[in-house]
Amino acid sequence: MPTIALVDDDRNILASVSIALESEGYRVQTYTDGASALDGFQQSLPDLAILDIKMPRMDGMELLRRLRQRTDLPVIFLTSKDDEIDELFGLKMGADDFIKKPFSQRLLVERVKAVLRRFQPREAVAPTNNKVPDAARNLDRGALSMDQERHTCTWNGQPVTLTVTEFLILYALAQRPGVVKSRNALMDAAYDDQVYVDDRTIDSHIKRLRKKFKVVDDDFDMIETLYGVGYRFKEA
Repeated sequence: MPTIALVDDDRNILASVSIALESEGYRVQTYTDGASALDGFQQSLPDLAILDIKMPRMDGMELLRRLRQRTDLPVIFLTSKDDEIDELFGLKMGADDFIKKPFSQRLLVERVKAVLRRFQPREAVAPTNNKVPDAARNLDRGALSMDQERHTCTWNGQPVTLTVTEFLILYALAQRPGVVKSRNALMDAAYDDQVYVDDRTIDSHIKRLRKKFKVVDDDFDMIETLYGVGYRFKEA
C-alpha cells in the first residue's frame, strides 16, 4: 500500500488521522513541522503528503515550495475555514487538494484515495489481459509531448514538471485541439466525482500551467481562454 506523510504540529490530529489511514492499510509517516518533514523526505519520499499550512520552523507553504523544486509529489493541504487566501496561493504553488478544518476522518480518507487514483498511471489499473497500447498512453501535439505511463511532459524537448492535476487538465485540453473545454469538463477530467472544486481552482491550475511552460518558452500561448466559456488548446 502507498505511504502517506502527515505533517502537522497538532499531535491529536497526527494520532487520529494516522489511525484512520492505517485502518485503510496505508503506511503513515508523521512529522510535527515542515523542517523535519523535509529532512525525512530526503531519506524516504512518500507517495502522498498531507500538510498543515500553519506550523513552526517551516510552514506548509514553504515546504510545498521546496518540494516543487524537485518533485511532483501529490500534496493535500489542511487549512482552517478562514484561510481562503492561503488556499488560492497554495493552488498556484501546485497543491493538489485542500481539506478545511475541522474535517471528518472519512472525508480525508476519500480525498487521499481520489488524489492517489489521479496520480496512478492509467495502465496500472487496467486489466492485464487488455493492456492499453503505448501509443494510446502517449500524446503528441506539435511541440508538446505527454507520456501518461511515465507522467512526463516536454515542450520542444524541454521537460516541464507538472503536478497530477495539472497533467490531467493539460491532457484533457490537448487531446482535442481547438475544442473548448468548460471548467466543469476540466473538473471532471482532473478530479474524482466525490471532490468538489470551484471555478477559481481550475483557473489557478491554468495560470500555473502557463507559467511553467513560459519558463521553457517565453512565447508559449497554446492555452487559450474563452471568457465565460472555458479553455482550449490552440490548433497548430
